[in-house]
Amino acid sequence: MTVYLVRHASAGTRDDADPSDGERILDATGHLQAERLAEWLRHEDIRQVLSSPLRRCVQTVEPLAKLLDLPVVADARLAEGSEVTAAWTLLEEAAGATGDVVVCSHGDVIPDLVRRLQGRGMQIPGKSGCAKGSAWVLQHWDGERFATGLYTPVKV
Repeated sequence: MTVYLVRHASAGTRDDADPSDGERILDATGHLQAERLAEWLRHEDIRQVLSSPLRRCVQTVEPLAKLLDLPVVADARLAEGSEVTAAWTLLEEAAGATGDVVVCSHGDVIPDLVRRLQGRGMQIPGKSGCAKGSAWVLQHWDGERFATGLYTPVKV
């Protein structure tokens, strides 16, 4: 089984001074990234689509979920600012699922998860990153760790 750990697509510029920044939606580039992600993953054995409840994450995986006729399940453990322990628990649950799982989160959560994965022995055969619209392809879960993680930016 494979977990696709996705960073939400482009949603404009962050503005921490704006109290409604958490409601930012995808911009034109972000919608294109979301469509490319759906095209890339549409033929995989994806059985679940999990997302941060923030709109930009949900919008990132909606095109894929629609193609696969799956719901997008929002989970606060993937939200921006979530504790890595909570996000890790969700990742472990996803890894134990039957079939592949897409997990969409944010630029603060994903690097923490990748560092924890590396600390547990996951090999990264290539570049590492966390660009908007990118995905980590996590494979070969043994109950404690993934053997490999491949960073894959989604080009527009």
